[in-house]
Amino acid sequence: MTTPGSPVLHLDRVTRIHGAGELAVHALREVSFEAYAGELVAVMGPSGSGKSTLLTIAGGLDQPTAGRVLVEGADLTAAGNAGRAKLRRTSIGYVFQDFNLIPALTAAENVSLPMELDGVPARGARARAVAALEELGIDELADRFPDEMSGGQQQRVAIARAVVGERRLVLADEPTGALDSVTGEDILRLLRARCDAGAAGVLVTHEPRHAGWADRIVYLRDGAVVDEAGRSTAVRA
Repeated sequence: MTTPGSPVLHLDRVTRIHGAGELAVHALREVSFEAYAGELVAVMGPSGSGKSTLLTIAGGLDQPTAGRVLVEGADLTAAGNAGRAKLRRTSIGYVFQDFNLIPALTAAENVSLPMELDGVPARGARARAVAALEELGIDELADRFPDEMSGGQQQRVAIARAVVGERRLVLADEPTGALDSVTGEDILRLLRARCDAGAAGVLVTHEPRHAGWADRIVYLRDGAVVDEAGRSTAVRA
């Protein structure tokens, strides 16, 4: 449980090594940084610098080789598979570059699925899903399937799924990569608005103009943090 002024996300000397011996690859090297409620942190770096690995570990989709990951004070590295899955369903929203929607489910069903898996009754889950779609201005898509939507519409649905309920941490991995520039700016505006409403956000991007939406920019190279720019406007009192 976080207290006023404590970070929503805290990576503490996180290292991730793939393989062993001479074939070992150090994807992350003792990475430490924090994201607070109300701020959007952009993570930048060249290809292979560890950006996506950092995000998957922050979201509990992968485990660090060493170090700790805390989300609202809960240690993901000690939570076990069931505990991490629950946190992903209730506190962490993840926006994938390729949308990652389930083709056989409608927009509302895609958004409500994590809640139903967490025990929320179907009717209540759908109501909250439609409310999230409405917040993003796409409630008319509630009963459409992904193949009936444009790329921008699918990404908005993916964001609705990521922010529905009380998600305090929103992670976005190159969320505009498959979109045209206008739609991409709309998606970033939505992420920015969610952070302004109180969530903590982490955006992986290679585009400086997209990073311009963030309060801070963390630069990675060869799996390590090499620089940080900007000053958070988040309230930490």
